[in-house]
Amino acid sequence: MTHLKNLVLVFLLGIGCWASAQDTGNVQTYKKRVLETTEVDFLSSYYAQTGDNAAVSGGIGTEELTDATGTFVVSIPLNDDDVLTIDAGVSAYTSASSSNIDPFDGVRRADPFVASSGASSGDVWVNLTGSYSHSSDDRNNIVSGKLSVSSEYDYFSIGFGGSYSRLFNEKNTELSLNATVYLDSWNTIYPFELRPFGNNGIGFFRPTEITGNVNYSPNFTEFEKTNRNSYTFGLGFSQILHKNLQGSLALDLVQQQGLLSTPFQRVYFSDVADSFIEGFQLADDVERLPDSRFKIAMGGRLNWFLNQSITVRTFYRYYLDDWGINSHTASVEVPVKISDTFTLYPSYRYYQQTAADYFGGYETHLSTQEFYTSDFDLSQYVANQFGFGVSYTDIFTQLHIWEFGFKGFDLKFYKYDRDTTFGSYIVTGGFTFVMD
Repeated sequence: MTHLKNLVLVFLLGIGCWASAQDTGNVQTYKKRVLETTEVDFLSSYYAQTGDNAAVSGGIGTEELTDATGTFVVSIPLNDDDVLTIDAGVSAYTSASSSNIDPFDGVRRADPFVASSGASSGDVWVNLTGSYSHSSDDRNNIVSGKLSVSSEYDYFSIGFGGSYSRLFNEKNTELSLNATVYLDSWNTIYPFELRPFGNNGIGFFRPTEITGNVNYSPNFTEFEKTNRNSYTFGLGFSQILHKNLQGSLALDLVQQQGLLSTPFQRVYFSDVADSFIEGFQLADDVERLPDSRFKIAMGGRLNWFLNQSITVRTFYRYYLDDWGINSHTASVEVPVKISDTFTLYPSYRYYQQTAADYFGGYETHLSTQEFYTSDFDLSQYVANQFGFGVSYTDIFTQLHIWEFGFKGFDLKFYKYDRDTTFGSYIVTGGFTFVMD
C-alpha cells in the first residue's frame, strides 16, 4: 500500500510540474517551509547555591538553595509560514533561606544559619507559554505573539506580548521590535513574628520566650498593594558586516509598578534594640522599596567566525535604573567544532554593579528611613562566571525513539562566584527530537 501511495504521489507531482511548465504566465517560485516538521525539546537543569547573606533573615544567615527544572518545548508547523510553540515547565526547589520565613516551625533550634524544616522550605513553580509566529512569503517579515501563565505558592503571573522583525539588504540586515506585559499578583506572606502586629493580627507568637529586648513591639503594617505590573519594550538591530563577522545591537526598556518589595524579607534597624527567640533575631520590619522602577539596558554582540572550526562570540551590556544601580556585563564564548557532530563551548562572563540607593547590610538602616532593604542582590558586587559545554548534532537523525528522530543534545556547566560570600553552579541539558 505504501508503495502504491508513493507511485501516485510521484505521478501527481509529475502532472503538476508539467502543467506549471506549460503555463509560463503563472510561474511560482519554490517556498521553503519555516519549520519542516514538528520538533520537541526537553530541557532540564540542576542549580545549587551557597552564601551567608540571606535577605529572608535581614542580610545574615544561610542562602543555601537547590532547584531542579524540567521543560518541554514543542514547535509545530501549521503550514509553510506559521509555527505554534508550546513551552511547559516545572521547577521544584528547596531553600534553607526561605524556610526561615517561619524559623520556629521545625524541630531544630531557630537560627539564621540553620534551615527550618517547615512548610516554607520548598515549593514548586509551574509555567505554560504559547507562542505563534507568521513569516511572509519572502521570509523578510516575521510577526509573533505569545501568552504565558506561571504560578507558585505566593505568586501568580500572566504575560502577553508580541514582536515584529524585518529583514533588509538580501537578509544581511535585520530590525526587530518587541513588547511584553506581565500582570503579577502576590499572596503576601510575612515573617512569622510580624504577623500578630499586622492589619489582621493573625498568627501565633511566644512573648515569654523573648530574650534581649523583651518589649518586642515592631511598628509593622502590611502592604496595601499586592500586584505588580511590568511593561517591556525592546529594539534590536543586527548586521552581517563580513562573511566572517556579524554584529548586533539591542535596547531594552522596562517599567515596573506595584509591589516591588518581597514581603517576607526582613530588615533590622541599628537604632532599635535586638529581640531574640532561641538563636533567631526577630524582625524590626520587612523591606520597603518604591512602588515604581524604570530600567534601561543597552548592549551589543559581535560574532567572529575565524574558520570552519572556531568561532568567537562576544557580548557587552550596560544597565541602569532609577534605584541607583549601574552595571556592566561582558562575556566571551568560543565554540570549537572538533568533528562534524561535536562542538565544545568554553565561556567566561564578568559582571559588576553599584548598590541600590536603598540597600544596607545587617543593622545599617535607621527606622526613620522611608525605604530600606538588606537584599544583597541589590548590593555592590563583582561576579565571575566560568562555563563549559558540549553539543552533539545529527542532521540525519539516525537514532529513533518511537516516532521521533534524535537530532542532538546540548550539555553545559557554569560556576558563578561573587566577591561576597555567594557562589553557585548550574548544570543544564537539552535534547532535541524531530517527528518523522
